[in-house]
Amino acid sequence: MEILPAIDLKNGVAVRLSKGLMDSAKIYSTQPWEVAKKFEELGSRWVHLVDLNGAFAGEPKNLEQIKQIRKNCNLQLELGGGIRDEATIKKYIDLGIDRVILGSVALKNPNFVKEMAQKYRVVVGIDAIDGFVAVEGWAEKSTMLAVDLAKEFADAGVEAIICTDVARDGMLTGVNVDFTLEIASSSQISTIASGGVKDIGDIIALNDTKKIDGVIVGKAFYEGTLDLQEAFKVTR
Repeated sequence: MEILPAIDLKNGVAVRLSKGLMDSAKIYSTQPWEVAKKFEELGSRWVHLVDLNGAFAGEPKNLEQIKQIRKNCNLQLELGGGIRDEATIKKYIDLGIDRVILGSVALKNPNFVKEMAQKYRVVVGIDAIDGFVAVEGWAEKSTMLAVDLAKEFADAGVEAIICTDVARDGMLTGVNVDFTLEIASSSQISTIASGGVKDIGDIIALNDTKKIDGVIVGKAFYEGTLDLQEAFKVTR
């Protein structure tokens, strides 16, 4: 199981939100590239990047910080937040982003996502509130069940699905293992858990399922409730 430490970018700095609320942002670093470098030193292979401003604007908003992160680490980078068209995907790939995360557009235009998955390394981000897909930076809840959207991308060529339980995100209340397993079962696609990871117990619980391929770690690292090096030992 891969552990993907997260860097969320807002107004050029690294932050974490609670339940996806922009006004809950807590700043953890004014130099996000230094955080990526730290993850590399601790033994990470990936960094999960989110352009929070971009998620609301529908276009890239933290490009300079993303370039700096790419320049200063040798990790694989996945990036989401406001990616709505092929031009933006191509821009990020050309910058050295390894794979892109398509979220809101996956609900609104699944055929576009399937088309892009044939050309680029694509991950689908499914964020859920009460089991229903949340879109537009989690500002809106749709009428589509997360498991039904996951089924849409079976055999579509996407690399993975990242499923986030929004109510738990940034709350350190424990990851929603059952929800993650439900998404994995529905899609039969490599599935990455996100939202609520608190400590090594969450990592062990996910790893023990043998059915979940990754987990995104954010606030647990920044607040010191999870030792990343210990987590890597459990999963490798």
